[in-house]
Amino acid sequence: MFKEIVVIRSGGEIGTAVAHKLHSCGFKVLILEVEAPSFIRSEVAFAKAIYEGEASVEGTIAVKVNSENEINTSWSKGIVPIMIDPDCTILNKINVQVVVDATLAKRNMGTNKRMAPVTIALGPGYEAGVDVDVVIETNRGHNLGRLILKGCSERNTGIPGNIMGYTEERVLRAPAKGRIKTLVAIGEAVKKGQIVAYVESQEVKANIDGVLRGIIKEGFIVEEGQKIGDIDPRGIREYCYTISDKGRAIAGGVLEAILIKLGYITMLKGR
Repeated sequence: MFKEIVVIRSGGEIGTAVAHKLHSCGFKVLILEVEAPSFIRSEVAFAKAIYEGEASVEGTIAVKVNSENEINTSWSKGIVPIMIDPDCTILNKINVQVVVDATLAKRNMGTNKRMAPVTIALGPGYEAGVDVDVVIETNRGHNLGRLILKGCSERNTGIPGNIMGYTEERVLRAPAKGRIKTLVAIGEAVKKGQIVAYVESQEVKANIDGVLRGIIKEGFIVEEGQKIGDIDPRGIREYCYTISDKGRAIAGGVLEAILIKLGYITMLKGR
């Protein structure tokens, strides 16, 4: 069991993958969220606990907390606490050793080197050595999960990851601004052309056959063009309920960065 406390900004899919990895390795993990978080893959997002009070991903439980005492109680029970604190005010109350920005906002969200002895950001928007100590590459491909100790990650391509030759086709986007009504549950099979949701009165149709891997929370107000869902063409239902390969790769990079920066391991020469 490590004594260090790690704060993760965002309990979305990738932040959850990081939290799950670090919690499994014995770190005390605390997730900070906004008041009404938006996420697609709700079955693998600890942020779901903000709405439902509790969320479970691959055997690890996260619970919504509201105080320092509740945070400590959760840790004592082997549970990951998650709380609404977008401004990270809790950092003034607990002795945090690591802060991880997992918002994937593709812009600087205020995470900086003054927040903790070790600061890590995922993806574009931050410069390693200036804004934070380490940036982790999030772009799918050869460098996914790689540690960047000086400089920036690859730029956002705007192109979804390739699964079985499908990129943009597998993404569901809002046809207009408005409230979403979902017709299909995560894990259900869909066919090309099938209506899977409505944004106000406008239809959202599947572009390919597959399994609905994720969709934004029912009743959420979305913007035109916003990503609101994800269809997996592989059609394997179990993938909807487990952390993705991308999430595991990034989480592994975060773990490596923490162990190096806290002095548990020495960085290999030539990296």
